[in-house]
Amino acid sequence: MTYALPIETDRLTLRRYVETDYDDLLKLQSDPDVARYLLHDVRSPEQVKQALTGRLADVPMDTDGHALTVAVILRDTGQHLGEVSLFMNNTEQRTGELGYVFHTESHGHGYAAESTVELLRLGFEELGLHRIIARLDARNDSSANLLRRLGLRQEAHFVKNEFLKNEWTDELVFAMLFEEWDKRS
Repeated sequence: MTYALPIETDRLTLRRYVETDYDDLLKLQSDPDVARYLLHDVRSPEQVKQALTGRLADVPMDTDGHALTVAVILRDTGQHLGEVSLFMNNTEQRTGELGYVFHTESHGHGYAAESTVELLRLGFEELGLHRIIARLDARNDSSANLLRRLGLRQEAHFVKNEFLKNEWTDELVFAMLFEEWDKRS
């Protein structure tokens, strides 16, 4: 399965990470406000170095568990806004999963929607996925609203199903099928 990078939108460039993105990734992954609803807590500089190493690799997206994570860059300034990810959940079933994380100062400008819709396009149109899901902490209203605006439908609300950061949390699951994407386009 192949895909083309970088992806250009009206305002953004979605590109592979490069070594010089370390400081931006450190700022993103060490911010407690950013990590609030993530599966992991804030990351140390060493953990961020490991995360960056994984992001530098060329990922063929042809094996269960592979993930493509790209930097989201504001074209006019070169500013790192955050990142979006597409995970290959099951190649045989052609299912994937979306993820996105943005610097707090990047919230509210539509960058997450503009970049995430491009990963939906890549997943459905370039990788031939049948279904893409997104899972999130049920308290993350902004993220749930974003997914609804993008046309994903909520399929599940799991009550206290994960013990994260010393508390039981609820999880929402959203999904979109290829035919729903095709109608939307």
